[in-house]
Amino acid sequence: MSVWLPGAPCTPRGCVDRTASVASALPAVLRLAAVGLLLFAGTALLPFGRWIPAGPVRRWCRWLVRAAGVRVRVVGAAPPTGGLLLVANHISWLDVPLLTAVRPARLLAKSEIRRWPVAGALAARAGVLFIDRDRLRGLPDTVAALTGILRAGAAVAAFPEGSTWCGRGRGEFRRAVFQAALDAGVPVLPVRIRYRNGRGAPATAPAFVGDDTLLASLWRVASARGVTAEIEVERPIPPGRHADRRALARAAQPPGAPGHRPPPVDGHHE
Repeated sequence: MSVWLPGAPCTPRGCVDRTASVASALPAVLRLAAVGLLLFAGTALLPFGRWIPAGPVRRWCRWLVRAAGVRVRVVGAAPPTGGLLLVANHISWLDVPLLTAVRPARLLAKSEIRRWPVAGALAARAGVLFIDRDRLRGLPDTVAALTGILRAGAAVAAFPEGSTWCGRGRGEFRRAVFQAALDAGVPVLPVRIRYRNGRGAPATAPAFVGDDTLLASLWRVASARGVTAEIEVERPIPPGRHADRRALARAAQPPGAPGHRPPPVDGHHE
């Protein structure tokens, strides 16, 4: 467990719906092939990323999620331009392209991702900002780096819960990243992410929690049916409205009971 970012109580065994039918195997393979092709195309274009407009990047991210078999629904106003801190609750690896579909941004991620096969190298090439959550002494330098990026007019995306949750519970927003927004004098844009099944109930198949592996999560998402990702873009919190990072983190926090232990899942994929 991290020194300053606690882990969630969610586990694949206790919280995640892992059921899948044999009939879903072929569609899952086709979906994963489509995801692979899109990732290959995106990787080939990474060296030209700074010249690619935001519109095509947002569409590519939507296509990536849709290729995995997850529908995308975005509600809310378009985000402002200029320096901006996007913050969202964290459930799945799908959250990353979903946030980028709202607005392309530099992502703040845990340093462990850098060591992931293939994905780590791609993340580094894409400009992801890695943070070592166990090095408390390095936190001021990270905040200073984020402040500089925000002051330069870029967007930074972060998941302040510090850990993924299954979607039936959520964690408390940690305060450190909000200090960068205060120091840079930029707005904070809260984004709410939810996954629902065909009945409109919370879908936990996309959750990437505990000791889950990326390959297992990829297969589970591709095998699921009727999953919709709902992205709700809230109104931005303007700079100067909150005097300290504690108040700013609370204002950006989704409603609910932080720290609630989610119940076991007893449903099935739609």
